[in-house]
Amino acid sequence: MSRTPFAPLFDRLVDDAAVFPPGQAPLEAAVRDHLDRRTGPYAAHIGPLLVPATSAAELAELAAADERTEGAPLEVGLVVRPGSPVQPLLEALETLRDDTRVLVTAGELGWSDEWRQLLAAEVPVVVEVGLREDQERALDDLAAAVDDDHDVTAKFRTGATPTWHWPDERVLAGFLDAVVLRALPFKLTGGLHHAVRGSYDGEPMHGLLNVLLATHEAVHGAEANDLAGELAREDAEVLVTAVSGLGTLDAERVRESFTAYGCCGVLDPLTELEALGLIPTKERQQ
Repeated sequence: MSRTPFAPLFDRLVDDAAVFPPGQAPLEAAVRDHLDRRTGPYAAHIGPLLVPATSAAELAELAAADERTEGAPLEVGLVVRPGSPVQPLLEALETLRDDTRVLVTAGELGWSDEWRQLLAAEVPVVVEVGLREDQERALDDLAAAVDDDHDVTAKFRTGATPTWHWPDERVLAGFLDAVVLRALPFKLTGGLHHAVRGSYDGEPMHGLLNVLLATHEAVHGAEANDLAGELAREDAEVLVTAVSGLGTLDAERVRESFTAYGCCGVLDPLTELEALGLIPTKERQQ
């Protein structure tokens, strides 16, 4: 039985990062599958397709070859990884500027001295930040841009990579506390594949429901230690009950702060939410 009292909490929550590790789907397959899902049972919960900026020309060709993009363009976020120069992203935006088959929803890059060059491109900007002192400086920089009426979102990595250790609940709580205190919207990337915090295939992973509830607590003034406790919770029933108890205004406030997250397997968290009764079943959606 579905317990879902409202839609805003999960609406367009999961950005499709199929082409990025560990998924690494070929771009042609990722575009095809993403367009298929636009009319599938989970369409309301899926955001844009995330694509490397260096693939802009190939993306344009694929979109032009698919009749489904005529009149309903393929929505994409263009990404360059942290440590990469901003120029490929600027070039990709120029490549797609007048393309009626592709709609660029954001440009994403890592925080550096170059990131502000993207502010003149007239697209929403998503900036991935690091840890500790660098994170504080980056978030202050982003907050200053928001104060100047730029559309800027902070991004933080929740999963481990060869160059990035898994951020435990204290580290993630510190980020949530920092962005909410600055009134900065944020998105997450990497590692948020499951609804509930736990160990999966022998590795610790954060849970989507945990993050939603921690964000709810943060916007209501909770401190980082309390947020860490929420992020560490592994009792699915407790989490589901708490999420089900959020009202529409609560959900809207959460999503004003936590805008989206990228996942290479968008159906993984959505099917778990469905099994927990938090989004309608396939039968009810169709």
